[in-house]
Amino acid sequence: MTDKFLKIYFAGAIRAGRGDTAVYEALIDVLKAFGDVLTEHVGDPALSEAGGDGPDDRQIHDRDMAWLRACDCVVAEVTTPSLGVGYELAWATVLKKPVLCLYRSVPGRPISAMIAGSPGVAAAAYTSLAEAITIMKEFVRPFAEKGSAPFRAAVPGRTGKIA
Repeated sequence: MTDKFLKIYFAGAIRAGRGDTAVYEALIDVLKAFGDVLTEHVGDPALSEAGGDGPDDRQIHDRDMAWLRACDCVVAEVTTPSLGVGYELAWATVLKKPVLCLYRSVPGRPISAMIAGSPGVAAAAYTSLAEAITIMKEFVRPFAEKGSAPFRAAVPGRTGKIA
């Protein structure tokens, strides 16, 4: 991590499956231009579904909750359903953190109504990595330009609103 002002929490599946790791890694690389990605390890291709040989479950929970409290915004890739990511997103909304959920539109498998219908979440479908990056930049840029001032606008043309 660097000394950049913005603190970004990135969420993506770990134990629920690592099939989207390359997507996570690419998104995180872009986010690093805007600030510190507190959860950069989520995009590490070496991280297995078991999560590695690091901290135990309680330590992971407590560390990640501290990062959620400290972050300025949350960006999640939710194509792979994950109980852990859902838990993180619920807490992010309770903590009134601006949240963007990106997902690939998969026929017959819509994202959860608890995500798509949450007034504290901007949910956006994408069809290419380039499109996901554009959406993500639209969401994060105001934080980088205004510091950690509250951002309370929907991602233009997307579902959901930041409450």
